[in-house]
Amino acid sequence: MPLQFLQTIAQTPAPTFEEETRAELMVQLWRELGYAPERDGAGNVLVRIAPGSGRPSQRGPLLLASHLDTVFSPQTDVTVRAQPGRWYGPGLGDNSSSLAVLTALLRDLDPATLSAPLWVAANVGEEGLGDLRGAKYLLAQHAHELGAFVAVDGYLGSAVTQAVGVRRYQAQFSGPGGHSWGEAVPSAVHALGAAIEALYALPRPAHPRTTLNVGVVSGGSTVNSIAAAASLLLDLRSLGARELDELEQQAVAALHHTAQQVGVALQLERVSDRPGGSLNVAELLPMAQQAARAVGVELRTAASSTDANAAAPYGLPALSLGVYRGGHAHRDDEWVDPSSHAQGLAFLQGFIANYQN
Repeated sequence: MPLQFLQTIAQTPAPTFEEETRAELMVQLWRELGYAPERDGAGNVLVRIAPGSGRPSQRGPLLLASHLDTVFSPQTDVTVRAQPGRWYGPGLGDNSSSLAVLTALLRDLDPATLSAPLWVAANVGEEGLGDLRGAKYLLAQHAHELGAFVAVDGYLGSAVTQAVGVRRYQAQFSGPGGHSWGEAVPSAVHALGAAIEALYALPRPAHPRTTLNVGVVSGGSTVNSIAAAASLLLDLRSLGARELDELEQQAVAALHHTAQQVGVALQLERVSDRPGGSLNVAELLPMAQQAARAVGVELRTAASSTDANAAAPYGLPALSLGVYRGGHAHRDDEWVDPSSHAQGLAFLQGFIANYQN
């Protein structure tokens, strides 16, 4: 059962940019199963398994990747609380459950049954400002060798077949600051508020779906001080490349215009660029659908931003497949159904078998 590994993985903290301890745990677990894990320049853990001696497949290696990182801080209590029918814990599903299923896959795998190479990775930097750092590195190094890339991430029954493009910016406003009863000088917080209003006023098409969100704001020092600094983090998404480009241009222009109007300086940095577009799923999706039917799962397609986005610029066939049931992802009370992991493992095993044919 994948649950053999789940609690150990989930209770090993792995905030984005601080995945080292969990990465070393995966090295240990996979080495104990008889494999030879590698660490690459980004910090990913990678196992490459050669096919058996039977009739070789014409397909290139299938790379299955699950991200190591979670959205939770190092101080978060990640203790797993097991209750009948539900286990709870921050990051227990996203993405500890996927890592546990991948580890169980390696435990049960007979390499002699493979006709095409199988690569398995635990990668860094999927969440937040990680900007798909690990997956991008894997693809930059190996896309020319691979036959397909599959991100193992999300809920059982979900297949991400279209990559949502994402651009993220950090905007930092700065001014002279001063006493609230003193000389009237521009306020960075004033600029921040005006910028947020201007951003949300930007037109966004309903089709293809295009969104804008200011997710984090900060600034000021005391109630009786004119703010010398304020900042925001902006998230832009679209299913259309042209629409995303246009929204990005409008958002950048709005931020600069607002800073100029208020009279403060603006430092603007693009902090994330997740490529969108086609994932070339025509061959992979029927394999996943067949594997899902075999274990009694109805597969639903979706558009999202996952590690599979990193494959889009290469034209490499890619998918993101979920392998567990649960809810409340990115919340302290995240939960999983412990009985679902075995079904997710069987689904993944079936998909691999279909890829070999």
